[in-house]
Amino acid sequence: MMTNLFDQFMSPTYLGMPLIVLALGLPWILWPSPSSRWLNNRLVTLQSWFLSRFTQQLLLPINTGGHKWALILASLMTFLLSMNLLGLLPYTFTPTTQLSLNMGLAVPFWLATVIIGMRNQPTAALGHLLPEGTPTPLIPVLIVIETISLFIRPLALGVRLTANLTAGHLLIQLIATAAFTLMTSMTTVALLTTSILFLLTLLEIAVAMIQAYVFVLLLSL
Repeated sequence: MMTNLFDQFMSPTYLGMPLIVLALGLPWILWPSPSSRWLNNRLVTLQSWFLSRFTQQLLLPINTGGHKWALILASLMTFLLSMNLLGLLPYTFTPTTQLSLNMGLAVPFWLATVIIGMRNQPTAALGHLLPEGTPTPLIPVLIVIETISLFIRPLALGVRLTANLTAGHLLIQLIATAAFTLMTSMTTVALLTTSILFLLTLLEIAVAMIQAYVFVLLLSL
């Protein structure tokens, strides 16, 4: 029995072995792999349609040279989406509620985009540090502010994903505990709380999908 609401975010262990590796690898087993048949089943067709639509939507604001990132960005979106949705099931663990994992995803991708931008287009990359038309007295201040903003970006990506999922899980647990406690003493209030819990679960499903999309979209931009 949990004595703390935040105990649900602790990495589970079995016989002293952490199960986070299983939690990270299981979603890839659930996704169907394409076959060499002429006609695919409905699940594979739906998966292919989803990935193609997402990739098309993601690459709209990116020029042709950035389309080589389509595979890795689509894979990251699939990974985050699977983690977030599976974490809403009972007796499951959500690895994306761990700031260390989210920062481990955000920092390398952010650093890769910065290094590649500095290597391929150094003038344009450095030009983002100073908006066009800036008054001369504000140039040093804006350069410092934009530089700090650039280095804070991966932290904002990781914290945004972690905070949204953590807050959602805490709300679900609080409302579920309240509904279970009130079931014997105040049945009407318990039923009303259960209906709120159902609506909150639907909201969290939407948040899980939106946050995965926002993470990859901000990373690509």
